Amino acid sequence: MRDLLTDASGNLPAGLVPLEAVLTDVTNQYPVLEWIRRSPAARLLARLAQSPDALTHQALDALPADANTSYVRGLLVTAGVLPYRQENLARLETWLAGKLAQIPPQHVTLVRPFAEWGIVKDARRRAARGRYSLGAYKGDCTDIRVTIKFLAWLDDQNLHVRDLTQAHLDDWASTHPTQRTRLIPFVRWLNARRIVRDLEIHHRPSQLPGTFQDETTHQAELRRCLTDTSLPLPMRIIGALVRLYALPLTRIVELTTDQVHRDAEAAYLTLGRYPVLLPPTLASLLDEQIAQLHDPLPPPGRRHLLLPGAVPGRPRNPAGLADQMRHHGLPVRAARNTALMEAITDLPPIVVADLFGISPATAHRWSQLAGNSWAPYLAARQRSRP
Repeated sequence: MRDLLTDASGNLPAGLVPLEAVLTDVTNQYPVLEWIRRSPAARLLARLAQSPDALTHQALDALPADANTSYVRGLLVTAGVLPYRQENLARLETWLAGKLAQIPPQHVTLVRPFAEWGIVKDARRRAARGRYSLGAYKGDCTDIRVTIKFLAWLDDQNLHVRDLTQAHLDDWASTHPTQRTRLIPFVRWLNARRIVRDLEIHHRPSQLPGTFQDETTHQAELRRCLTDTSLPLPMRIIGALVRLYALPLTRIVELTTDQVHRDAEAAYLTLGRYPVLLPPTLASLLDEQIAQLHDPLPPPGRRHLLLPGAVPGRPRNPAGLADQMRHHGLPVRAARNTALMEAITDLPPIVVADLFGISPATAHRWSQLAGNSWAPYLAARQRSRP
């Protein structure tokens, strides 16, 4: 490890002492030795160690945004060499700066304030609450990208944005049906600043879910997750959480170990405002997963991920995880739809929203789909509030 991290004069930079401690304080040293010998990320770390001044987030941002840079950054943050930052938010800010440098100056005058005050400001607020996910980052980038395309379309029509009418907007929406909802934030921003007047794009009608499982298949897959020891432990846990609590993968990958807790009688998982009871078998699987975590201590103020990804301190990619689940014969979407339908049939939507951490509006739409509208219940609940 010292051969890897020492600088040109043969000294270990003081800032890298915590990293050396993290990488050497392991139960099994052979994977670390293999990483040092073969990993491109280790070679990148060795180059950075030659210039300790390069061990900053800004210096890493200047490197190619590939898996090796991400891994080294995660390692340095986890060891406490670099301060923690919300990576999805940082990626958004870096991506925006690069995108603004590529578009015409006349478009920058609109895109920059919209992106910084309409998109990035909200992203910072969500990141401060710990809820700015990879999916949110991709969605925000898409909103900005569609806005840039819309301004280019206006140029093609020889229109200035202040000349925009509802007819122009409807024309664009009809010819760009897959992008229309992504332009809504920009149109609202234009209206709020009186750049245009009373223009709008409506959301497309919500598509009802069409993929479900029959009860026999659903129960068989849940039983397999709980009992089949040939499945990888993370796959068993994820499959059970989807089928019992209708959790999306985007939430599962963000779960932390402190959300699993016990009292004298049972184990619980905190999802929404209240903890939900865990079946004993699933509780045992979660205990086994937590016991197997050998990650170094997280940076101050951070928590251990229950199912950590390949990059230290970073969650797994939900899209890749969905592919892995399908590979093991445990489809996610149909199973989640089925679990949510079963829950909404037995419980009021507001209870499902609290337990599963979904919005009340989403829970109510599912209740209507299930033919089990709880509108009178909600109205009575609203009247009973002070």
